[in-house]
Amino acid sequence: MQHAPLPETVGVERLRAWWSHRQWLDRPHTGASAAEVLAATGWARSVGGAAPYLGLFARAGLGRAAVDAAVAGLQVHELPAARGCTYVLPAADFALGLAVGAAAPEGELAAAAKHLGVGRDEVEQLCLAVERVLSDGGPLDPTAIREAVGDAVRPLGEAGRKRGLSTTLPLALGLMQSRGRIRRVPVNGRLDQQRYGYVGWDQPVAGNAVDLARRYFSWAGPATLGHFRWFSGFTAATARRAVAEAGAVPLTPGSELLLLPELAEAFAEFEVPSEPHYTLLAGIDGIHLLHRDLSRLLDPADAARPLPAGRAGRTFGGEADPQTHLVLDRGRIVGLWEYDTERAEIVHQSFVPPDDALREAVARTEAFVRDELGDARGFSLDSPKSRAPKIAALRAAALARQQAG
Repeated sequence: MQHAPLPETVGVERLRAWWSHRQWLDRPHTGASAAEVLAATGWARSVGGAAPYLGLFARAGLGRAAVDAAVAGLQVHELPAARGCTYVLPAADFALGLAVGAAAPEGELAAAAKHLGVGRDEVEQLCLAVERVLSDGGPLDPTAIREAVGDAVRPLGEAGRKRGLSTTLPLALGLMQSRGRIRRVPVNGRLDQQRYGYVGWDQPVAGNAVDLARRYFSWAGPATLGHFRWFSGFTAATARRAVAEAGAVPLTPGSELLLLPELAEAFAEFEVPSEPHYTLLAGIDGIHLLHRDLSRLLDPADAARPLPAGRAGRTFGGEADPQTHLVLDRGRIVGLWEYDTERAEIVHQSFVPPDDALREAVARTEAFVRDELGDARGFSLDSPKSRAPKIAALRAAALARQQAG
């Protein structure tokens, strides 16, 4: 997305360090629970990769067992939320997440009605059938649900397959999730492997755009109206009204960057830490994805670097999203990394001279991935084979830096 100019009176380093501070990336918050981390720093985007685990480990040192236990105990859960996309949310935000994500399945149903002749009554009847099936227990995967409800599910033929919808079942499951009537649970308890079953649920759905704006600007401010629109998926009018009612005000006179008034004093007194603090994060971590404005985290020279294993002419800063995992220091992206499963090691390219603190951060995250995750996939379809060219490019860049001295 188009980024807003950073106010010269504030300074790029200070803004980056503040964002890092609000994201709990300036020091480990040891002892915080997964729910506390997500409530304070924002919902964690989940696409079947390691991002939630990496983010919670970086912020609070939480291991996989602790995170999986929080998921099993419904202290946190993966839900369709903003823009209808899946995030890991704390329990206190379940109702709001479902409310702000409800438009997506309704839109899918409207498209199915228009292009595939699927009526609302048909899908509502299927929802009732699914609810009856799940009332007997679970979890049941989609295949088992389809077999149990029988003819209540209708194949949508070639026309449906072209639109990514082979039957009516996904429409019903999407509606039921958004209404808090069912929830999707990982069959092996892990967030980084997309095999799910569904169970019945009775979760209230409540909240509005203003509630989301208040949370968003507490996690991500200073941010622009455009940043909030990207995250929320709201129309311009809805987003503008929500931001105004949330009370966000310009960071400096005339600035597009907005901040909640209750954070103004803390921001004014904030000082950039003098010592580096390195964290290794997924490319879709909230430090990037809450704004989706990559250039604000990059020095110009780093933005101009070639994209690892990318086509000629593609640069790191020219992408909407990072194509690799990130190394951060006080809000600045200072390196890239991937996990090599064959060698059980992190391969990283550093934009700054490596020091003991960076080496320790890499070693700590490498041990976490090796011993607890087994891999650090970026998303569900990521694999050691698919990322091999990026790993080779990062390894070559690191070697070139070493040889250059």
